[in-house]
Amino acid sequence: MTALRAGILALASALALPSGAVAQGLPAGARYVAIGDSFASGLQLGPPDPGTPPRCSRTAASYGHLVAQRLNLVLADATCSSARTEHVLGKWDELPPQIDAVTPDTRLVTVTIGANDVRYVSDFFAGLCRLSPETRAKPECAVPPPLPDQAAWTALEANLRLIAAQVRTRAPAARLVFVDYLALLPRLVLCDRTPLTPAEAADRRAVGDRLREVIARVAGQEGALLIEAARMSRSHTPCSVIPWASGYPGFGTGPAWHPTALGHAAIADEIVRRLAPVPGATPAPPVFIVTPRSPTR
Repeated sequence: MTALRAGILALASALALPSGAVAQGLPAGARYVAIGDSFASGLQLGPPDPGTPPRCSRTAASYGHLVAQRLNLVLADATCSSARTEHVLGKWDELPPQIDAVTPDTRLVTVTIGANDVRYVSDFFAGLCRLSPETRAKPECAVPPPLPDQAAWTALEANLRLIAAQVRTRAPAARLVFVDYLALLPRLVLCDRTPLTPAEAADRRAVGDRLREVIARVAGQEGALLIEAARMSRSHTPCSVIPWASGYPGFGTGPAWHPTALGHAAIADEIVRRLAPVPGATPAPPVFIVTPRSPTR
């Protein structure tokens, strides 16, 4: 067995969550709604769930499925690949608004959304045209994608607040959990699985950092729990020995620039730890202590 495989198996064992953990205010059988994009749906980590719209790519390896299993909750998985915040709040072609899955009996809602609003993940692929002789000569290959403008950031933050307000209105007793995005780049040295120029990497880090800041600010001001996946995964980027996200080409399980199965397991482990702490363990300090805003906007 190689050292890499041994490390992966060891981490997988460490992330094997105990079944039947008890979370305060979340009785067995309570309704849990997962909202989000491909970072929440478990994109390409196994066969799609029965009845899932093909383009949504919901799989049983997603952190939502793992949390539901460990906490004995009934999952309503509304996640969908490529979704933006507007698709949580409104209809998306044949798909109903994701927020419609939140009903009065819902007791837990997790949210990972916003990356597609500011092209965070899609722009990782922009520089890959250099890797193909057919596309390398195209003029647009030499032009980096523009950074999101202020209007995009303002709209993103406003929609995240509307999502929080809608959760409170539709399910007053629900715990709301925002989950930010796993780290896709090391802070310093790139590797062959992150084929970006230093300038491209700096742009992607800047967008990722601001996305994390917006999600954290909304979570704090709206009284939601924040799972800091970006911070948690700093030592598990695509360039790490045990990555929680794939670079390009994909490494481990999952598509390029997306969470691996281990990444979803790590997020699920943190959610369960925060919602159902082990008796006798020292509790983690709260990320925010705030008074939730009024649902009125």
